[in-house]
Amino acid sequence: MFRKMRRFKQQLAEEECREVLRETKRGVLSMLGDDGYPYGIPMNHWYCEEDGILYFHSAKEGHRMDAIRAYDKVSYCAHDEGWQKPGEWALNIRSVVVFGRMQLVTDEEKICQICSSLVRKFTDDEAYLEQELKHALPRVQCLALLPKHMTGKLVNES
Repeated sequence: MFRKMRRFKQQLAEEECREVLRETKRGVLSMLGDDGYPYGIPMNHWYCEEDGILYFHSAKEGHRMDAIRAYDKVSYCAHDEGWQKPGEWALNIRSVVVFGRMQLVTDEEKICQICSSLVRKFTDDEAYLEQELKHALPRVQCLALLPKHMTGKLVNES
């Protein structure tokens, strides 16, 4: 069902793909939008190692939620900051693409865990976290991307 990577020599091992997802903060979520147009938006994510699921937060209404409710198949692409080999100008980047189905998270305890984990990717300010949980949590819809297929690639920009 999913294509094999054409440039297989650049393919990342599954553990390295998970590492990219753990360490990166953002990526692009792609969905089927209005009138069949692709709809890709930058998102931050939390990769839960315990269940292998990518989690996101969203508003409860809007284009993203309409697209997911209409068609739950999505892809998500994340990449690291990259690095240069000494004396070279080209950037080496590890990227990961996850294909899967998006589900709404309804369990309140899980929503609190997701939102807390997302905030902690950006700050260790516990007072800020508590404020966000108190004021923003009722307006949040959390999403779970259940992976069906994942590939990663090491790209050299030269």
